[in-house]
Amino acid sequence: MSNQIKSYIDQHQQRFLDELMELLRIPSVSADSKFKDDVQKAAAYLQAALEKVGVDTVEVCLTAGHPIVYAEKIIDPTLPTVLVYGHYDVQPADPYELWDSPPFEPVIKDHKIYARGACDDKGQLYMHIKALEIMMQQGQPPCNLKFMLEGEEEVGSGNLEIFVRENAQRLAADVILISDTAIISNETPSITAGLRGLSYVEVELTGPNRDLHSGVYGGAVANPINVLCKMIASLIDDQGRITIPGFYDKVQELTSGQRDEMAEAPFDLQQYQTELGIAAIQGEDGYSTIERTGIRPTLDVNGIWGGYTGEGAKTVLPSKAFAKISMRLVPHQDHEEITELFTGHFKAMAPASVKVKVTPHHGGQPAVTPTDSLAFQAASKAFEEAWGKKPIPTRDGGSIPIVALFEEVLGLQTVLFGFGLDSDAIHSPNESYGVFNYLKGIETIVLFHHQFAAMKGN
Repeated sequence: MSNQIKSYIDQHQQRFLDELMELLRIPSVSADSKFKDDVQKAAAYLQAALEKVGVDTVEVCLTAGHPIVYAEKIIDPTLPTVLVYGHYDVQPADPYELWDSPPFEPVIKDHKIYARGACDDKGQLYMHIKALEIMMQQGQPPCNLKFMLEGEEEVGSGNLEIFVRENAQRLAADVILISDTAIISNETPSITAGLRGLSYVEVELTGPNRDLHSGVYGGAVANPINVLCKMIASLIDDQGRITIPGFYDKVQELTSGQRDEMAEAPFDLQQYQTELGIAAIQGEDGYSTIERTGIRPTLDVNGIWGGYTGEGAKTVLPSKAFAKISMRLVPHQDHEEITELFTGHFKAMAPASVKVKVTPHHGGQPAVTPTDSLAFQAASKAFEEAWGKKPIPTRDGGSIPIVALFEEVLGLQTVLFGFGLDSDAIHSPNESYGVFNYLKGIETIVLFHHQFAAMKGN
């Protein structure tokens, strides 16, 4: 079967790439309102693409924010049903000047597709539409398929929960399939079995009631930027541990055996440092780099600003200082509880010279998917058939908050069936996605459906 799939992909490879490139040209940035029409344009493109491959129904469902594209291909109600989730919105491309080519003018270079959204998540999402095309052209899919493609993942999926709760019966399935994660390498395939959660906040410090002359007032009036830097620095101690009281109370500690299994994944520390251009690593004492990014919680400043940042000099003591801070969470930390702990601690530690405001943005729960389920086993067999190697289960440092939502509302487990690489630079300038990964991903997805249908039928 794999040879038939590969033959079809080889025959239609250029068209598959051209269609993806057209989608990548649409700047569907959900975080910036000036791109609102482009987000809707991307939704319409996917609607047309799904219609073309032969779904039974497809509609663009309006929400209070950006739309959700929903489609179905029901072969037989007695067959297993796979719900495919993906997102067509992308991160802002700023700073544009750091891109080697314009972010929304995709190019293929060194066997990689360079564009914003190439890997996260348009390239990975579009694989599922092409996989359905192949199954339709070679008879019919062995499973029923449903597609739920949203336009707000990069801004917290604020309206997806409403849609899921209101359409729970419509979304009924046997498993959810998501391609929005990475593999270890093209030589060592893997399947993500766990994701960290997220708490994202913005802090604002206010000192004097206006910007002041730093010569006249400096040394007598607190500088909010100085205070903010000191407060942020105190959030992590010399051992790399977060100092917020109660932060680690519910952290799930892995057994030595589980940590040994994680250590079996190939990892070259020197290559890691070389690729990132860093001379040394850092993090929580007592844990490896893989563990620090997969099973341990973190706190990072994502942006900090205030005062004068224009060209030249302006000797100002600013009235305000701001920072955006994200905390990656692990089972069994609750993102709302962590946000409350952060807020209380950050306000309590502030000196009387400044006023503090903490604004929560978005968050999500951590999730662990079982590796002994039929769906996970089907995914593993699909990888083994397509790649010639059994994939390694891994824990991903990123967050897909809706995984926990799907389990809570729909009662469904998720298979995180991603094909990206850590070197794809998602969320960064020069994001890319390998042509090999795109085409091989399509093949592997087709094989998953056949494996899953066979296992469910036994």
